[in-house]
Amino acid sequence: MQALLKKIAAALLARHQTLATAESCTGGLVGAALTSLPGSSAWYFGGIVAYSNALKPRLLGVPAETLAAHGAVSPETARAMAEGARKKCKADFALSVTGIAGPDGGTPEKPVG
Repeated sequence: MQALLKKIAAALLARHQTLATAESCTGGLVGAALTSLPGSSAWYFGGIVAYSNALKPRLLGVPAETLAAHGAVSPETARAMAEGARKKCKADFALSVTGIAGPDGGTPEKPVG
């Protein structure tokens, strides 16, 4: 994991670009991993944890229609979360994580994980 994080950091630094995160089921663990690297403040602007579906529209601007049509665990919602974090944090890039933390709640279409 550290090797991947170092590659991300090096690529962003080389291009003078920045990253933000939007997290749901990981509860901030992605941001914690990114900030574990020395010097991450040069390229990591911050993150938003919106565990509750009610916060996704308020904090990240995820359209209520997207949540209603596709659910919180969907590529459409993940994309909207990332775009919201990128805009709010004024970063060049953003990544998002959404999923079903478990141990229950999964379905064949949307399993835990």
